[in-house]
Amino acid sequence: MFQGASNFAKGVDGAFLFIFVISMIFLIGITAMMIWFVIHFNRKKHPKAEQIKDNMKLEIAWTVIPIILVLFMFYYGIVVFRPMRIVPKDAMVVKVTGRMWNWSFEYSNGKISNELVLPANKAVKLNLFSPDVIHSLYIPAFRIKEDVVPGKDNFMWFIPTTKGTYEILCSSYCGLRHSFMEAKTRIVTEEEFQKWFNEKPPVILESMGLKVIQSNACTGCHTLDGTPLVGPTFKGLYGSKRLIIEDGKEKTIIADSTYIRTSILEPDRQIVKGFKSGMMRAYSKVIKEDEIKSIIAYFESQSKASK
Repeated sequence: MFQGASNFAKGVDGAFLFIFVISMIFLIGITAMMIWFVIHFNRKKHPKAEQIKDNMKLEIAWTVIPIILVLFMFYYGIVVFRPMRIVPKDAMVVKVTGRMWNWSFEYSNGKISNELVLPANKAVKLNLFSPDVIHSLYIPAFRIKEDVVPGKDNFMWFIPTTKGTYEILCSSYCGLRHSFMEAKTRIVTEEEFQKWFNEKPPVILESMGLKVIQSNACTGCHTLDGTPLVGPTFKGLYGSKRLIIEDGKEKTIIADSTYIRTSILEPDRQIVKGFKSGMMRAYSKVIKEDEIKSIIAYFESQSKASK
């Protein structure tokens, strides 16, 4: 068991070890008893069946002892779990959004990052949100995990105690690319955190486009790496040739700004061959014109970068 990096790690490890030891004792004991029964009551030694009378003391023992042990497990578990739901008043709040298939972290100053950067030895509350399906935020080094359920408010809190970089995973199966849904949490000193927290990166139209795509869960149906899903991939989209079906007829077009805008506002008008219509809703009342321009700029920049 590797060393934990949060205030809850020691308690969780203790509860796990307690339950594990009891389980191993029962596993070894029951296995040994089964082997003994197989040998002692072998048909060669007892060719004639015998009536075995019940033993009240034995019945009580194997009923009462497991109940007591299970109650001890429950008590140990609830003692460790209860503090996880009592958040300190001075905890720093970060909004966590889990969507197919990535994590994003929004801070109190509006800064959004795909990496969870936190100061060491300071209480942090993560407010959990999902716009699509059930996810589960899991940080193994901190020994914490909470479900991220659409339409339900949930949270987790902890105090990171050790500087370093740790994995963030999704522990609830959430679709085709569930295994790719990972991020990093970076624990730094207070001075390093304040410097990072107050940095304001320049607003770039292309990066705004990616943000719009992610915030509207577009990557749940369209991948960025070329893998086909419910809809065609976004990789290499801008300027590429597309075989589409429009008004029941096949035609080849260039995926320019007009095509991208039409696909957002009227998704069933030009369907890429091999994909079904009716799978995507119209975003005319959701995505604004300036956001559409930023999406087009993002696709155009990606196309130039790949050449």
